[in-house]
Amino acid sequence: MATPPQASPGHKTITTQMDSASPNSNKSPIASAPPPISSGAPRFPTPTLQHDLISSGAPRLSPLNGVRTGSSIPHLSTPPGPPVFTSPVRPAAVPFRTSPTTPQPVAFSSGSSLPSSSPPHFSNGSVELQQQLPSTVEESVLDGDLPCVLFSSHKVLKHKKQANVPSLGFGVLVSPGKETSAGPQVIQRDPHRCHNCGAYSNLYSNILIGSGQWQCVICRNLNGSEGEYIASSKEELRNFPELSSPLVDFIQPGNKRPSFVPVTDSRTSAPVVLVIDECLDEPHLQHLQSSLHAFVDSVPPTTRIGIILYGRTVSVYDFSEESIASADVIPGGTSPTEETLKALIYGTGIYLSPMHASKEVAHQIFSSLRPYKLNLPEASRDRCLGTAVEVALAIIQGPSADMSRGVVKRPGGNSRIIVCAGGPNTYGPGSVNHSYTHPNYPHKEKTALKWMERLGREAHQHNTVIDILCAGTCPVRVPVLQPLAKASGGVLVLHDDFGEAFGVNLQRASARAAVSHGMLEIRCSDDIFVTQVVGPGEEAHVDTHETFKNDVSLCIQLLSVEETQCFSISMENKHDIKSDFVFFQFVIQYSNVYQANIARVITIRLPTVDSVSSYLQSVQDEVAAVLIAKRTILRAKGYSDAIDMRTTLDERVKDIALKFGSQVPKSKLYQFPKEISLLPELLFHLRRGLLLGSIVGHEDERSVLRNLFLNASFDLSIRMVAPRCLMHREGGTFEELPAYDLAMQSDTAVVLDHGTDVFIWLGAELAADEGRSAAALAACRTLAEELTELRFPAPRILAFKEGSSQARYFVSRLIPAHKDPPYEQEARFPQLRTLTTEQRMKLKSSFVHFDDPSFCEWIRNLKVVPPEPS
Repeated sequence: MATPPQASPGHKTITTQMDSASPNSNKSPIASAPPPISSGAPRFPTPTLQHDLISSGAPRLSPLNGVRTGSSIPHLSTPPGPPVFTSPVRPAAVPFRTSPTTPQPVAFSSGSSLPSSSPPHFSNGSVELQQQLPSTVEESVLDGDLPCVLFSSHKVLKHKKQANVPSLGFGVLVSPGKETSAGPQVIQRDPHRCHNCGAYSNLYSNILIGSGQWQCVICRNLNGSEGEYIASSKEELRNFPELSSPLVDFIQPGNKRPSFVPVTDSRTSAPVVLVIDECLDEPHLQHLQSSLHAFVDSVPPTTRIGIILYGRTVSVYDFSEESIASADVIPGGTSPTEETLKALIYGTGIYLSPMHASKEVAHQIFSSLRPYKLNLPEASRDRCLGTAVEVALAIIQGPSADMSRGVVKRPGGNSRIIVCAGGPNTYGPGSVNHSYTHPNYPHKEKTALKWMERLGREAHQHNTVIDILCAGTCPVRVPVLQPLAKASGGVLVLHDDFGEAFGVNLQRASARAAVSHGMLEIRCSDDIFVTQVVGPGEEAHVDTHETFKNDVSLCIQLLSVEETQCFSISMENKHDIKSDFVFFQFVIQYSNVYQANIARVITIRLPTVDSVSSYLQSVQDEVAAVLIAKRTILRAKGYSDAIDMRTTLDERVKDIALKFGSQVPKSKLYQFPKEISLLPELLFHLRRGLLLGSIVGHEDERSVLRNLFLNASFDLSIRMVAPRCLMHREGGTFEELPAYDLAMQSDTAVVLDHGTDVFIWLGAELAADEGRSAAALAACRTLAEELTELRFPAPRILAFKEGSSQARYFVSRLIPAHKDPPYEQEARFPQLRTLTTEQRMKLKSSFVHFDDPSFCEWIRNLKVVPPEPS
């Protein structure tokens, strides 16, 4: 049985931290993080090459030889072309891609990725270990070509006491579905694995070129390669992709016929079933219909689609009728019986149909929807959401539940159910009472939580992901619906209405990567052990000891494999490290839409150092902030917990200054270490922002945002922690500035990207000039859509003028630096120096006084001297 390595005495045992969607559940799935948006220090340090290592060039990483499915999601509006960036304060590289999410399906060609013919055997095999470390590959790692693995620092402290300071910590963010810029090397054969621990051979493995034996970097065991690694020279070993690249994909066709190219079609592709709330008033229904019509027009023609409506009954629409909207109706008060489902599945109706054959019928179905007619409050209307999802699962599974796989084709990848909800589940299984004050409500809620989680797990077992998109003003009982989405690997998203943001999310949800049977294996050098994992999965107990007798890898079952998700992995030193390097290997296994089994192997080497200063210089502030934030948010189950976590962040900053900073002479104050000067400001944003602050009013909204953040990719996570501020300049360019209220200058427009929300603020002077304001607004709108082009969930984009009621959303997210003395303002916000005295006075007079402290005031209250801005 694969178990985490045991901690040394005095340390807690390694555990996989679970994040519960239900307050009553004892066991919960692991809680959880687009490309990096700012350039900075290299992600990985340059390892020192030993004298006997290969130093000449190696083949560049070639793009993945695969078929890219899907297309970029069309916007619901067509603003002008994208503006040009300038970034005098901090670089802001914003790559905009039109490629779909990863992992991409791989089409198999007759050409093999195997190396050239085997080298001759040597009778007097050399005993020199040759390590494969091509310089070009090392440089590619340093240049950040592996955005799927982000360490909090590029060096590891040797001394256990220093390395295991919990306030800063050490860890890594792993994105199993993250797309790599050059694409991985593809290998169509079985990998060479260590017979002792199960690790894979890699570019850091020492090779005996005479005998072909290789040494494992994890456990140092010497393994055979069945003669494959026998070579006449070190250069010849570079023909093996796994010995020349830090990231490779080992692929095994699902049909076990390498010469056969499996082509997905409408019979085997994973379907998308829409489960739609029919208890909507006319204004909401009109918006929903517009979003549904746009969705139908955006879906690829081979995608199979199903449509189900639910209210007091479940209506399953039949695509066999070409001229009218026809549906079979099932009672919603109880779970459907086996006889009912068999009559549905084996009947004459067509409930899943490829879009190219059913587009017109789908449009007719959506046009036929009618508003709710009874005079009942939204929250009191009967909605049998649970029954509708059960029926959707049965339709997706189809008759294959009763027939062998040899008769019925199984769909490749994950199927997807998208629930469009406008209110709570109040009827049938998994339902709660209409009113919170009902005496039986606590019991009904507890029962509903368990039922929803069970249904979500059943969906996951059938490779079906359930996304729940809620909209409108009616409370949807988030705690009840959240387990359904989370246990299946999906997400729950709240929207103000069924308009543009809802429509974009509907399209992006259906276009997300469709792979299944995901597994993440984590292996580290014996000096390092994993203490906590936060992400969209749960610990898997896989018994591999019959094959690998000392396999101590940590195995995580992935609920889904998508580019928009990541795992936060915290680590510690077991003891003082004596070696010059530590090694980390991450293996992501999954089945793609062609039913091919893929093992993506990523191997990273980090140097160890004695110098604390050298270590701090290698710390990546943004990655460290996201790791700290995920560990913190995991403990913030409610409002009172969030308040406690703010205090915890205060203590964390004080402890970092105490352990890694220096005491100010003749003072009790500590200077925060200058090497990580950005970190405290990021944590200050976290403390007062969406996740722990009081910006978001309702606890249900905060709960949804926290669950989203724990699973989110690094790029979305860092934006949810700290907003990104961009000021519009003449000519359509943008200048990136710190997210301070000093950016609210009346003659400018500002874009603030806070992850799930993007705000466009127009200054009063600019708004008064109709021509300039229209051009600035169009440029800002374009920028906002470009920044969030591939983000899921798609954020709402709000535009407003200075002084309007909505401007409070914008102001509350900015650090109130106007309270600081002028010299500190200029040091942290250099753009102020470009303003005239009159403009400075006008800006100063525009601020309204309130008690929220500035960053400098907050950190000084902690008895810490704020670091100089980098």
